[in-house]
Amino acid sequence: MDERALHETHDEDLPENGIRVILADSQAIYRVGMRKVFALEDDIRVVAQAETLLNLYAALQRFPADVVVLEAQLITGTVDAIPELVRRAPNAKVIVQVVENDEAATVELYRRGVRGVIPRSISPDLLVKCVRKIAAGETWIDNRSITWVIEAYRSQANALVSPRSRPRLSSKEIAIITCITRGMRNKEIAYHVGTTEQVIKNYLRKIYDKLGVSDRLELALYCMHHQLLKHYPQDAVMELVQ
Repeated sequence: MDERALHETHDEDLPENGIRVILADSQAIYRVGMRKVFALEDDIRVVAQAETLLNLYAALQRFPADVVVLEAQLITGTVDAIPELVRRAPNAKVIVQVVENDEAATVELYRRGVRGVIPRSISPDLLVKCVRKIAAGETWIDNRSITWVIEAYRSQANALVSPRSRPRLSSKEIAIITCITRGMRNKEIAYHVGTTEQVIKNYLRKIYDKLGVSDRLELALYCMHHQLLKHYPQDAVMELVQ
């Protein structure tokens, strides 16, 4: 292992709920740039850097991390890299940076356990927001990617929920779920339903609890797998959507 590929940042001053990040990128300029972005945030610390996949494995053994920001090029041709990362560091959530958003590759990354796929051209503000959301247990996925994932999952879905086990959901909750499966964000849903973003967030928490999911991606996949929306009259539901 090339020790020069690892860099430790002491985190004694990291807040109790602070986020420890490992940067894995073959290009030093990207690692330096991201480290400077995170250095401006009180709750985020870069605890290690790696320039190869093997260096990353070594870093995960030495430095506890909450989030790994990984260059896609490092895992090209290595289909088991993501499951191996998850196995080695089950508490670390993986974000993959890609040059181009490819449908098949994006779907496969999410299937294998990645929590976010972002472009290398992402803005500093969005990068920070992405890391915080993923560290909090959410999945970061844009509208186009969620459509790809849903369509891929739909092609495999063949199980129906029996009436006895079907969750009880209100028309408003079904309307919100319908919007989610169409790739809408909370702000868009609030506009169409005629309420506020905070109300939508409150509804989503209740929906997650009822269905046993943790975020909007799991919700969308649940709907596809169980064909949930088929059991509710969509005409009546969509009357709630302005």
